[in-house]
Amino acid sequence: MRTNKILPAILCGAILLSMAGCGQTAPATTIQSEAPAEGTTAEATTEAETEAPSETEATVPDNSDDIFVSAYPAFAVTSRSLHNGKWDKITAHDGENASPELSWEPVEGATEYAIYMIDMDTGYNIHWKSKNIKDTTLPEGWAPVITEYNGPYPPSGSTHNYNVYVIALKAPVRGMQGGIHGIYANVKDFIDALDTDAEGNTGNIVAVGRVSGTYTR
Repeated sequence: MRTNKILPAILCGAILLSMAGCGQTAPATTIQSEAPAEGTTAEATTEAETEAPSETEATVPDNSDDIFVSAYPAFAVTSRSLHNGKWDKITAHDGENASPELSWEPVEGATEYAIYMIDMDTGYNIHWKSKNIKDTTLPEGWAPVITEYNGPYPPSGSTHNYNVYVIALKAPVRGMQGGIHGIYANVKDFIDALDTDAEGNTGNIVAVGRVSGTYTR
């Protein structure tokens, strides 16, 4: 009789243990995300870098939009007399009438330089005309006043655009056309004339650099 009581108890306990085991949660399985396709990140980065223009490409000088010198190669010219696209008052006729500071890298093949400064809003008024320039850095006030330079002087209350052209030449020229503070419709012809040197050889212009700014009086 006693054995009969113990056996059902053992069977019941086994059944309970079995049920408890069935109710346990299976261990969590770590799911690893798929690795990106080989080369995807690198290719995307390469494409982005290819599409974005480099700083050098964005600042390559170009004369194609200029009415006077579009036919000539360009080089970079900078000026410390120009701030936020405006010529400093020191360069103006009603300031100190000092020619702007200019700087550029030597142009390969050029032996000297010539400069024109033109008021683009008054029938092409010439404000600066110099030749036989050997240096590539000109300080403020370099050009003789009146004979070679007379600064910006727009009508009172107005703003004009002034372009400075630095023309790189293979050889000296006989002269430069136009007079200071004179208004000329054919300034392009004056610049093109520098393409012929003093000996009559053509192809004298190597390249033209330019820098532009406004002045308000």
